[in-house]
Amino acid sequence: MAEKYIYDGPVMKFNTCIQNHWSAETYASSPAKAKSNLTFRFKKENGFANTAKITLPGKLKQAS
Repeated sequence: MAEKYIYDGPVMKFNTCIQNHWSAETYASSPAKAKSNLTFRFKKENGFANTAKITLPGKLKQAS
C-alpha cells in the first residue's frame, strides 16, 4: 500500500546546491521509492535530463 511522503529541503546537482528550498509530495511504497519519484519529478519540472545527478539531501517525512 502506498504511503504519502513529503520532501521539504534543498536540491543538489552533484555537490552544488541549485535550489535552497523545494517542497513536493508523492505517494510511494517506500521512502527510497518516494525519493526516486521526487527526484524524477524535479528533473522533469526543471528541464534536466533523466541522467542528471540530482539528489535530495533533506529529510523525507511520511504524512499521517
